[in-house]
Amino acid sequence: MAGTDRGGTVLVDAFAGRPPVPVRPGATAPLGWWPAICVALVAFVDRVEYNLLAGVVPQLQEEFGLSDKAVGAIPTAGAIAGVVLLLPAGRLADTSRRNWIIAAVVGAWAVLTLGTGLAGSYAVLFGIRVLLGAAGQLYNPPASSLLADYFPPGGRARAYGLERLGYFVGLPVGVLVGGALAQAVGWRQAFLVVAVPGAVIALLCLTIREPLRGLGDRIGALAAAARVPAPATPPPPAGPGPAVPMLRQLRDLVRIPTLRSVVAGLTIMFFGLGGLFFWMPTFYQRQFGLDEAAATGIAGGVGGMGIVLGVVVGSRYGDRFHGRRPGWRMVLAGTALFAGALGLAVAALAPVLAVQIAGYFVANAGFSAAIPNLTAANADVVPAHRRGLGFAVLNAVVTLGGAAGPFLVGVASDALAGGSGPGSLRGAFTVLLLPLGAGAWIILRGGRTFDADIARATGGDPAAPAATDPTAATDPSAATDPSATTDPAH
Repeated sequence: MAGTDRGGTVLVDAFAGRPPVPVRPGATAPLGWWPAICVALVAFVDRVEYNLLAGVVPQLQEEFGLSDKAVGAIPTAGAIAGVVLLLPAGRLADTSRRNWIIAAVVGAWAVLTLGTGLAGSYAVLFGIRVLLGAAGQLYNPPASSLLADYFPPGGRARAYGLERLGYFVGLPVGVLVGGALAQAVGWRQAFLVVAVPGAVIALLCLTIREPLRGLGDRIGALAAAARVPAPATPPPPAGPGPAVPMLRQLRDLVRIPTLRSVVAGLTIMFFGLGGLFFWMPTFYQRQFGLDEAAATGIAGGVGGMGIVLGVVVGSRYGDRFHGRRPGWRMVLAGTALFAGALGLAVAALAPVLAVQIAGYFVANAGFSAAIPNLTAANADVVPAHRRGLGFAVLNAVVTLGGAAGPFLVGVASDALAGGSGPGSLRGAFTVLLLPLGAGAWIILRGGRTFDADIARATGGDPAAPAATDPTAATDPSAATDPSATTDPAH
Protein backbone atom coordinates (compact mmCIF):
# COMPACT_ATOMS: atom_id res chain seq x y z
CA MET A 1 0.00 0.00 0.00
CA ALA A 2 2.79 2.47 0.90
CA GLY A 3 6.52 2.35 0.34
CA THR A 4 9.52 4.15 1.75
CA ASP A 5 9.51 7.92 2.07
CA ARG A 6 11.78 9.38 -0.65
CA GLY A 7 12.38 13.11 -0.41
CA GLY A 8 9.01 13.88 1.10
CA THR A 9 7.14 11.42 -1.14
CA VAL A 10 5.60 8.04 -0.38
CA LEU A 11 4.81 5.19 -2.77
CA VAL A 12 1.08 4.48 -2.69
CA ASP A 13 -1.12 1.96 -4.47
CA ALA A 14 -3.40 4.34 -6.34
CA PHE A 15 -4.69 2.51 -9.43
CA ALA A 16 -5.75 -1.11 -9.79
CA GLY A 17 -3.29 -3.24 -11.75
CA ARG A 18 -0.60 -0.52 -11.83
CA PRO A 19 2.61 -0.06 -9.82
CA PRO A 20 2.57 2.23 -6.77
CA VAL A 21 2.96 5.91 -7.55
CA PRO A 22 4.95 8.53 -5.58
CA VAL A 23 2.82 11.14 -3.79
CA ARG A 24 3.42 13.95 -1.31
CA PRO A 25 0.82 13.21 1.39
CA GLY A 26 0.75 16.81 2.68
CA ALA A 27 0.08 18.33 -0.75
CA THR A 28 -3.30 19.77 -1.65
CA ALA A 29 -3.36 17.82 -4.94
CA PRO A 30 -0.96 14.88 -4.43
CA LEU A 31 -1.99 13.29 -7.76
CA GLY A 32 -2.32 16.50 -9.75
CA TRP A 33 -5.18 18.82 -10.67
CA TRP A 34 -6.26 17.28 -13.98
CA PRO A 35 -9.19 15.22 -12.57
CA ALA A 36 -10.68 18.34 -10.95
CA ILE A 37 -10.04 20.42 -14.09
CA CYS A 38 -11.71 17.85 -16.34
CA VAL A 39 -14.74 17.54 -14.06
CA ALA A 40 -14.93 21.34 -13.89
CA LEU A 41 -15.06 21.47 -17.70
CA VAL A 42 -17.93 18.99 -17.67
CA ALA A 43 -19.81 21.09 -15.13
CA PHE A 44 -19.07 24.32 -17.01
CA VAL A 45 -20.35 23.17 -20.40
CA ASP A 46 -23.36 21.48 -18.84
CA ARG A 47 -24.43 24.68 -17.06
CA VAL A 48 -23.71 26.85 -20.12
CA GLU A 49 -26.13 24.78 -22.14
CA TYR A 50 -28.70 24.57 -19.36
CA ASN A 51 -28.77 28.33 -18.88
CA LEU A 52 -28.88 29.27 -22.55
CA LEU A 53 -32.62 28.93 -22.05
CA ALA A 54 -32.68 31.77 -19.52
CA GLY A 55 -31.00 34.09 -22.02
CA VAL A 56 -33.53 33.36 -24.80
CA VAL A 57 -36.77 33.49 -22.75
CA PRO A 58 -38.22 36.56 -24.54
CA GLN A 59 -37.75 34.95 -27.97
CA LEU A 60 -39.19 31.66 -26.77
CA GLN A 61 -42.24 33.42 -25.36
CA GLU A 62 -42.72 35.34 -28.58
CA GLU A 63 -42.33 32.31 -30.86
CA PHE A 64 -44.43 29.85 -28.87
CA GLY A 65 -46.75 32.26 -26.98
CA LEU A 66 -45.66 31.10 -23.51
CA SER A 67 -46.48 32.50 -20.06
CA ASP A 68 -43.91 32.91 -17.29
CA LYS A 69 -45.26 29.75 -15.65
CA ALA A 70 -44.92 27.71 -18.84
CA VAL A 71 -41.31 28.81 -19.30
CA GLY A 72 -40.45 28.16 -15.66
CA ALA A 73 -41.87 24.65 -15.95
CA ILE A 74 -39.24 23.63 -18.55
CA PRO A 75 -36.18 23.51 -16.25
CA THR A 76 -38.32 22.14 -13.43
CA ALA A 77 -39.51 19.17 -15.48
CA GLY A 78 -36.02 18.47 -16.77
CA ALA A 79 -34.56 18.47 -13.29
CA ILE A 80 -37.27 16.14 -11.97
CA ALA A 81 -36.53 13.69 -14.78
CA GLY A 82 -32.88 13.67 -13.72
CA VAL A 83 -33.79 12.99 -10.10
CA VAL A 84 -35.57 9.77 -11.10
CA LEU A 85 -32.28 8.30 -12.32
CA LEU A 86 -29.92 9.76 -9.73
CA LEU A 87 -30.12 7.01 -7.11
CA PRO A 88 -29.44 4.18 -9.61
CA ALA A 89 -26.61 6.31 -11.01
CA GLY A 90 -25.19 6.76 -7.51
CA ARG A 91 -25.18 3.04 -6.86
CA LEU A 92 -23.58 2.46 -10.26
CA ALA A 93 -20.88 4.99 -9.33
CA ASP A 94 -20.05 2.89 -6.25
CA THR A 95 -19.51 -0.28 -8.30
CA SER A 96 -18.35 0.75 -11.81
CA ARG A 97 -15.69 2.78 -13.61
CA ARG A 98 -16.66 6.37 -12.93
CA ASN A 99 -14.73 7.96 -15.80
CA TRP A 100 -16.68 5.85 -18.32
CA ILE A 101 -19.99 6.82 -16.74
CA ILE A 102 -19.13 10.54 -16.94
CA ALA A 103 -18.05 10.28 -20.59
CA ALA A 104 -21.24 8.44 -21.59
CA VAL A 105 -23.45 10.99 -19.83
CA VAL A 106 -21.75 13.99 -21.44
CA GLY A 107 -21.89 12.35 -24.88
CA ALA A 108 -25.64 11.74 -24.57
CA TRP A 109 -26.08 15.33 -23.40
CA ALA A 110 -24.31 16.69 -26.51
CA VAL A 111 -26.66 14.78 -28.83
CA LEU A 112 -29.76 16.05 -27.00
CA THR A 113 -28.46 19.62 -27.15
CA LEU A 114 -28.65 19.45 -30.93
CA GLY A 115 -32.28 18.42 -30.61
CA THR A 116 -33.09 21.47 -28.49
CA GLY A 117 -32.01 23.80 -31.29
CA LEU A 118 -34.14 21.89 -33.80
CA ALA A 119 -37.38 21.74 -31.79
CA GLY A 120 -40.36 22.95 -33.82
CA SER A 121 -42.95 23.31 -31.05
CA TYR A 122 -43.24 23.86 -27.32
CA ALA A 123 -44.23 20.22 -26.78
CA VAL A 124 -41.14 18.94 -28.62
CA LEU A 125 -38.90 21.43 -26.83
CA PHE A 126 -40.38 20.41 -23.49
CA GLY A 127 -39.84 16.72 -24.18
CA ILE A 128 -36.22 17.17 -25.28
CA ARG A 129 -35.43 19.27 -22.22
CA VAL A 130 -36.88 16.55 -20.00
CA LEU A 131 -34.53 14.00 -21.57
CA LEU A 132 -31.65 16.46 -21.40
CA GLY A 133 -32.36 17.14 -17.74
CA ALA A 134 -32.19 13.40 -17.04
CA ALA A 135 -28.80 13.13 -18.78
CA GLY A 136 -27.35 16.34 -17.37
CA GLN A 137 -27.82 15.35 -13.72
CA LEU A 138 -26.15 11.97 -13.89
CA TYR A 139 -22.51 13.07 -14.03
CA ASN A 140 -22.48 14.40 -10.46
CA PRO A 141 -22.42 11.21 -8.32
CA PRO A 142 -19.52 9.51 -10.17
CA ALA A 143 -17.62 12.80 -10.59
CA SER A 144 -17.95 13.81 -6.93
CA SER A 145 -16.99 10.34 -5.72
CA LEU A 146 -13.99 10.38 -8.07
CA LEU A 147 -12.74 13.72 -6.69
CA ALA A 148 -13.02 12.48 -3.10
CA ASP A 149 -10.63 9.63 -3.98
CA TYR A 150 -8.14 11.88 -5.80
CA PHE A 151 -7.97 14.57 -3.10
CA PRO A 152 -7.30 14.21 0.66
CA PRO A 153 -9.60 16.02 3.12
CA GLY A 154 -7.28 19.03 3.35
CA GLY A 155 -7.65 19.70 -0.38
CA ARG A 156 -11.25 18.72 -1.02
CA ALA A 157 -12.85 22.12 -0.66
CA ARG A 158 -10.52 23.46 -3.34
CA ALA A 159 -11.13 20.45 -5.62
CA TYR A 160 -14.88 20.77 -5.25
CA GLY A 161 -14.47 24.54 -5.43
CA LEU A 162 -12.91 24.17 -8.88
CA GLU A 163 -15.77 21.92 -9.99
CA ARG A 164 -18.34 24.29 -8.51
CA LEU A 165 -16.52 27.20 -10.13
CA GLY A 166 -17.01 25.56 -13.51
CA TYR A 167 -20.62 24.86 -12.62
CA PHE A 168 -21.52 28.33 -11.44
CA VAL A 169 -19.47 30.29 -13.95
CA GLY A 170 -21.36 28.27 -16.54
CA LEU A 171 -24.61 29.75 -15.22
CA PRO A 172 -23.96 33.41 -16.12
CA VAL A 173 -21.92 32.49 -19.20
CA GLY A 174 -24.88 30.49 -20.48
CA VAL A 175 -27.23 33.40 -19.85
CA LEU A 176 -24.78 35.82 -21.49
CA VAL A 177 -24.14 33.64 -24.55
CA GLY A 178 -27.82 32.85 -24.92
CA GLY A 179 -28.86 36.49 -24.88
CA ALA A 180 -26.08 37.60 -27.23
CA LEU A 181 -26.68 34.82 -29.77
CA ALA A 182 -30.44 35.23 -29.56
CA GLN A 183 -30.12 38.90 -30.43
CA ALA A 184 -27.52 38.28 -33.16
CA VAL A 185 -28.66 35.11 -34.96
CA GLY A 186 -31.65 33.66 -33.11
CA TRP A 187 -32.10 31.33 -30.17
CA ARG A 188 -31.76 28.01 -32.02
CA GLN A 189 -28.16 28.55 -33.10
CA ALA A 190 -27.04 28.94 -29.49
CA PHE A 191 -27.86 25.31 -28.72
CA LEU A 192 -26.30 24.00 -31.93
CA VAL A 193 -22.98 25.72 -31.16
CA VAL A 194 -22.64 24.47 -27.57
CA ALA A 195 -23.13 20.81 -28.52
CA VAL A 196 -19.64 20.70 -30.10
CA PRO A 197 -17.50 21.39 -26.98
CA GLY A 198 -19.72 18.98 -25.08
CA ALA A 199 -18.69 16.13 -27.37
CA VAL A 200 -15.00 17.06 -27.03
CA ILE A 201 -15.15 17.09 -23.23
CA ALA A 202 -16.81 13.66 -23.24
CA LEU A 203 -13.64 12.30 -24.83
CA LEU A 204 -11.40 14.14 -22.35
CA CYS A 205 -13.13 12.35 -19.47
CA LEU A 206 -11.62 9.07 -20.68
CA THR A 207 -8.13 10.41 -19.89
CA ILE A 208 -8.84 10.30 -16.12
CA ARG A 209 -7.62 7.09 -14.47
CA GLU A 210 -9.96 5.25 -12.13
CA PRO A 211 -8.44 5.47 -8.60
CA LEU A 212 -8.82 2.91 -5.82
CA ARG A 213 -11.73 3.64 -3.49
CA GLY A 214 -10.75 5.57 -0.38
CA LEU A 215 -7.43 6.73 -1.86
CA GLY A 216 -7.90 10.34 -0.70
CA ASP A 217 -8.63 9.22 2.87
CA ARG A 218 -5.50 7.01 2.91
CA ILE A 219 -3.28 9.83 1.64
CA GLY A 220 -4.72 12.10 4.32
CA ALA A 221 -4.05 9.47 6.97
CA LEU A 222 -0.43 9.17 5.79
CA ALA A 223 0.01 12.92 6.18
CA ALA A 224 -1.46 12.81 9.70
CA ALA A 225 0.65 9.77 10.66
CA ALA A 226 3.86 11.56 9.66
CA ARG A 227 3.14 14.29 12.23
CA VAL A 228 2.68 12.13 15.35
CA PRO A 229 5.31 10.22 17.40
CA ALA A 230 3.66 6.82 16.80
CA PRO A 231 2.36 6.77 13.23
CA ALA A 232 -0.95 5.08 12.74
CA THR A 233 -1.48 2.60 9.92
CA PRO A 234 -3.53 4.21 7.13
CA PRO A 235 -6.83 2.49 6.34
CA PRO A 236 -6.68 -0.11 3.55
CA PRO A 237 -8.20 0.58 0.12
CA ALA A 238 -11.98 0.61 0.28
CA GLY A 239 -13.67 -2.01 -1.86
CA PRO A 240 -17.20 -1.79 -3.17
CA GLY A 241 -18.48 -2.77 0.26
CA PRO A 242 -20.83 -5.61 1.13
CA ALA A 243 -23.88 -6.31 -1.02
CA VAL A 244 -26.49 -4.28 0.82
CA PRO A 245 -29.96 -3.44 -0.52
CA MET A 246 -30.25 0.16 -1.67
CA LEU A 247 -33.04 0.95 0.79
CA ARG A 248 -30.83 -0.07 3.71
CA GLN A 249 -27.94 1.97 2.32
CA LEU A 250 -30.23 4.99 2.09
CA ARG A 251 -31.36 4.52 5.69
CA ASP A 252 -27.73 4.39 6.81
CA LEU A 253 -26.99 7.63 4.97
CA VAL A 254 -30.01 9.39 6.42
CA ARG A 255 -28.78 8.51 9.91
CA ILE A 256 -25.70 10.73 9.44
CA PRO A 257 -26.69 14.01 11.20
CA THR A 258 -24.29 16.27 9.30
CA LEU A 259 -25.37 14.81 5.97
CA ARG A 260 -28.97 15.75 6.78
CA SER A 261 -27.89 19.32 7.49
CA VAL A 262 -25.84 19.50 4.28
CA VAL A 263 -28.71 18.17 2.16
CA ALA A 264 -31.27 20.51 3.71
CA GLY A 265 -29.02 23.57 3.50
CA LEU A 266 -27.90 23.00 -0.08
CA THR A 267 -31.46 22.26 -1.20
CA ILE A 268 -32.70 25.57 0.15
CA MET A 269 -29.68 27.39 -1.30
CA PHE A 270 -30.21 25.96 -4.77
CA PHE A 271 -33.89 26.85 -4.56
CA GLY A 272 -32.90 30.49 -4.13
CA LEU A 273 -30.05 30.43 -6.61
CA GLY A 274 -32.10 28.66 -9.28
CA GLY A 275 -34.91 31.21 -9.12
CA LEU A 276 -32.49 34.12 -8.98
CA PHE A 277 -30.37 33.12 -11.96
CA PHE A 278 -33.19 32.04 -14.23
CA TRP A 279 -35.26 35.21 -13.87
CA MET A 280 -32.66 37.92 -13.30
CA PRO A 281 -32.15 38.81 -17.02
CA THR A 282 -35.91 39.17 -17.47
CA PHE A 283 -36.08 41.20 -14.24
CA TYR A 284 -33.54 43.69 -15.64
CA GLN A 285 -35.52 44.03 -18.84
CA ARG A 286 -38.84 44.61 -17.08
CA GLN A 287 -37.71 46.63 -14.09
CA PHE A 288 -34.99 48.82 -15.60
CA GLY A 289 -35.93 48.79 -19.30
CA LEU A 290 -32.69 47.16 -20.52
CA ASP A 291 -32.45 45.31 -23.83
CA GLU A 292 -31.58 41.60 -24.05
CA ALA A 293 -27.83 42.05 -24.49
CA ALA A 294 -27.49 44.55 -21.62
CA ALA A 295 -29.73 42.54 -19.28
CA THR A 296 -27.92 39.26 -19.86
CA GLY A 297 -24.56 41.05 -19.78
CA ILE A 298 -25.19 42.43 -16.29
CA ALA A 299 -26.76 39.22 -15.00
CA GLY A 300 -23.94 37.11 -16.41
CA GLY A 301 -21.00 39.42 -15.76
CA VAL A 302 -21.87 40.50 -12.23
CA GLY A 303 -23.03 37.03 -11.28
CA GLY A 304 -19.85 35.48 -12.67
CA MET A 305 -17.55 37.85 -10.78
CA GLY A 306 -19.39 37.20 -7.53
CA ILE A 307 -19.19 33.46 -8.08
CA VAL A 308 -15.46 33.48 -8.79
CA LEU A 309 -14.72 35.51 -5.67
CA GLY A 310 -16.96 33.38 -3.48
CA VAL A 311 -15.59 30.04 -4.67
CA VAL A 312 -11.94 31.11 -4.42
CA VAL A 313 -12.28 32.59 -0.93
CA GLY A 314 -14.70 29.99 0.42
CA SER A 315 -12.81 26.92 -0.78
CA ARG A 316 -9.39 28.25 0.29
CA TYR A 317 -10.43 29.12 3.82
CA GLY A 318 -12.63 26.03 4.07
CA ASP A 319 -9.54 23.86 3.61
CA ARG A 320 -7.19 26.07 5.63
CA PHE A 321 -9.10 25.79 8.90
CA HIS A 322 -10.68 22.37 8.39
CA GLY A 323 -9.58 20.15 11.30
CA ARG A 324 -8.36 23.16 13.26
CA ARG A 325 -11.67 24.63 14.33
CA PRO A 326 -14.71 22.60 15.38
CA GLY A 327 -17.27 22.13 12.60
CA TRP A 328 -15.41 24.65 10.47
CA ARG A 329 -16.73 23.83 7.00
CA MET A 330 -20.32 24.04 8.25
CA VAL A 331 -19.75 27.25 10.22
CA LEU A 332 -18.18 28.96 7.22
CA ALA A 333 -20.91 27.74 4.86
CA GLY A 334 -23.78 28.84 7.11
CA THR A 335 -22.29 32.30 7.57
CA ALA A 336 -21.72 32.70 3.84
CA LEU A 337 -25.29 31.64 3.03
CA PHE A 338 -26.65 34.21 5.47
CA ALA A 339 -24.55 36.93 3.79
CA GLY A 340 -25.86 35.79 0.40
CA ALA A 341 -29.45 36.04 1.60
CA LEU A 342 -28.86 39.63 2.72
CA GLY A 343 -27.42 40.40 -0.71
CA LEU A 344 -30.49 38.91 -2.38
CA ALA A 345 -32.75 41.10 -0.24
CA VAL A 346 -30.93 44.16 -1.56
CA ALA A 347 -31.06 42.85 -5.14
CA ALA A 348 -34.80 42.24 -4.94
CA LEU A 349 -35.83 45.48 -3.23
CA ALA A 350 -33.38 48.19 -4.34
CA PRO A 351 -34.99 50.62 -6.84
CA VAL A 352 -31.61 51.98 -8.02
CA LEU A 353 -29.75 49.86 -10.58
CA ALA A 354 -26.26 50.39 -9.10
CA VAL A 355 -27.41 49.34 -5.62
CA GLN A 356 -29.28 46.38 -7.08
CA ILE A 357 -26.15 45.22 -8.89
CA ALA A 358 -24.11 45.42 -5.67
CA GLY A 359 -26.67 43.28 -3.84
CA TYR A 360 -26.72 40.78 -6.70
CA PHE A 361 -22.91 40.53 -6.53
CA VAL A 362 -22.95 39.87 -2.77
CA ALA A 363 -25.70 37.25 -3.16
CA ASN A 364 -23.68 35.30 -5.71
CA ALA A 365 -20.47 35.57 -3.70
CA GLY A 366 -22.13 34.36 -0.50
CA PHE A 367 -23.90 31.41 -2.09
CA SER A 368 -20.82 30.25 -4.00
CA ALA A 369 -18.56 30.49 -0.92
CA ALA A 370 -20.85 28.08 0.93
CA ILE A 371 -21.27 25.45 -1.78
CA PRO A 372 -17.74 23.95 -2.10
CA ASN A 373 -17.52 23.63 1.67
CA LEU A 374 -20.84 21.81 1.89
CA THR A 375 -19.85 19.55 -1.00
CA ALA A 376 -16.56 18.71 0.72
CA ALA A 377 -18.41 18.13 4.00
CA ASN A 378 -20.61 15.60 2.22
CA ALA A 379 -17.49 13.66 1.15
CA ASP A 380 -15.95 13.97 4.62
CA VAL A 381 -18.84 12.34 6.51
CA VAL A 382 -19.77 9.53 4.07
CA PRO A 383 -17.66 6.30 3.92
CA ALA A 384 -15.62 5.92 0.72
CA HIS A 385 -17.52 2.92 -0.64
CA ARG A 386 -20.86 4.74 -0.28
CA ARG A 387 -19.91 8.18 -1.64
CA GLY A 388 -21.49 7.65 -5.06
CA LEU A 389 -24.86 6.98 -3.46
CA GLY A 390 -24.27 9.72 -0.89
CA PHE A 391 -23.73 12.29 -3.63
CA ALA A 392 -26.70 10.91 -5.55
CA VAL A 393 -28.95 11.52 -2.54
CA LEU A 394 -27.52 15.01 -2.11
CA ASN A 395 -27.87 15.87 -5.79
CA ALA A 396 -31.39 14.44 -6.07
CA VAL A 397 -32.79 16.57 -3.26
CA VAL A 398 -30.74 19.63 -4.21
CA THR A 399 -31.88 19.35 -7.82
CA LEU A 400 -35.52 19.37 -6.75
CA GLY A 401 -34.86 22.51 -4.73
CA GLY A 402 -33.11 24.20 -7.64
CA ALA A 403 -35.84 23.14 -10.05
CA ALA A 404 -38.56 24.52 -7.81
CA GLY A 405 -36.94 27.97 -7.76
CA PRO A 406 -37.66 29.08 -11.38
CA PHE A 407 -41.15 27.56 -11.33
CA LEU A 408 -42.29 29.02 -7.99
CA VAL A 409 -40.86 32.42 -8.81
CA GLY A 410 -42.79 32.30 -12.10
CA VAL A 411 -45.98 31.27 -10.30
CA ALA A 412 -45.56 34.01 -7.68
CA SER A 413 -44.79 36.55 -10.41
CA ASP A 414 -47.98 35.74 -12.31
CA ALA A 415 -50.05 35.73 -9.11
CA LEU A 416 -48.74 39.09 -7.90
CA ALA A 417 -49.53 40.63 -11.29
CA GLY A 418 -53.17 39.64 -10.89
CA GLY A 419 -53.26 37.76 -14.18
CA SER A 420 -52.81 40.85 -16.37
CA GLY A 421 -49.63 41.93 -18.16
CA PRO A 422 -46.06 40.87 -17.28
CA GLY A 423 -45.47 39.24 -13.92
CA SER A 424 -44.12 41.00 -10.83
CA LEU A 425 -40.63 39.56 -10.44
CA ARG A 426 -39.60 42.10 -7.80
CA GLY A 427 -42.25 40.80 -5.45
CA ALA A 428 -41.62 37.19 -6.45
CA PHE A 429 -37.95 37.37 -5.45
CA THR A 430 -38.99 38.08 -1.86
CA VAL A 431 -40.38 34.52 -1.79
CA LEU A 432 -36.79 33.30 -1.64
CA LEU A 433 -35.61 35.24 1.43
CA LEU A 434 -37.18 33.39 4.37
CA PRO A 435 -36.15 29.88 3.27
CA LEU A 436 -32.57 31.05 2.69
CA GLY A 437 -32.36 32.35 6.26
CA ALA A 438 -33.69 29.03 7.53
CA GLY A 439 -31.09 27.19 5.44
CA ALA A 440 -28.26 29.18 7.02
CA TRP A 441 -29.49 28.25 10.50
CA ILE A 442 -29.72 24.54 9.60
CA ILE A 443 -26.17 24.50 8.25
CA LEU A 444 -24.74 26.26 11.31
CA ARG A 445 -26.40 23.68 13.58
CA GLY A 446 -24.82 20.91 11.48
CA GLY A 447 -21.40 22.07 12.67
CA ARG A 448 -22.12 20.47 16.04
CA THR A 449 -22.00 16.94 14.63
CA PHE A 450 -19.49 17.43 11.79
CA ASP A 451 -16.27 16.28 13.50
CA ALA A 452 -17.84 13.19 15.09
CA ASP A 453 -19.38 12.16 11.77
CA ILE A 454 -15.97 12.42 10.08
CA ALA A 455 -14.53 10.08 12.69
CA ARG A 456 -17.30 7.53 12.09
CA ALA A 457 -16.83 7.65 8.33
CA THR A 458 -13.07 7.06 8.54
CA GLY A 459 -13.06 4.56 11.39
CA GLY A 460 -11.89 7.00 14.07
CA ASP A 461 -13.28 7.74 17.52
CA PRO A 462 -16.53 9.74 17.26
CA ALA A 463 -16.39 10.51 20.98
CA ALA A 464 -13.06 12.33 20.75
CA PRO A 465 -13.41 16.06 21.42
CA ALA A 466 -12.91 18.51 18.58
CA ALA A 467 -9.89 20.76 18.76
CA THR A 468 -10.46 24.35 19.77
CA ASP A 469 -6.88 25.38 19.11
CA PRO A 470 -5.16 25.24 15.70
CA THR A 471 -2.22 23.33 17.18
CA ALA A 472 -4.32 20.76 19.04
CA ALA A 473 -4.23 17.15 17.87
CA THR A 474 -7.46 15.96 19.45
CA ASP A 475 -9.76 16.79 16.55
CA PRO A 476 -11.06 13.46 15.23
CA SER A 477 -10.80 14.77 11.69
CA ALA A 478 -7.05 15.22 12.15
CA ALA A 479 -6.62 11.51 11.53
CA THR A 480 -7.41 12.10 7.87
CA ASP A 481 -6.77 15.79 7.29
CA PRO A 482 -3.37 17.11 6.22
CA SER A 483 -4.55 20.67 6.68
CA ALA A 484 -4.50 20.23 10.48
CA THR A 485 -0.97 21.61 10.41
CA THR A 486 0.63 24.20 8.20
CA ASP A 487 0.53 22.98 4.59
CA PRO A 488 3.04 24.56 2.19
CA ALA A 489 0.33 24.57 -0.46
CA HIS A 490 -1.63 26.99 1.68
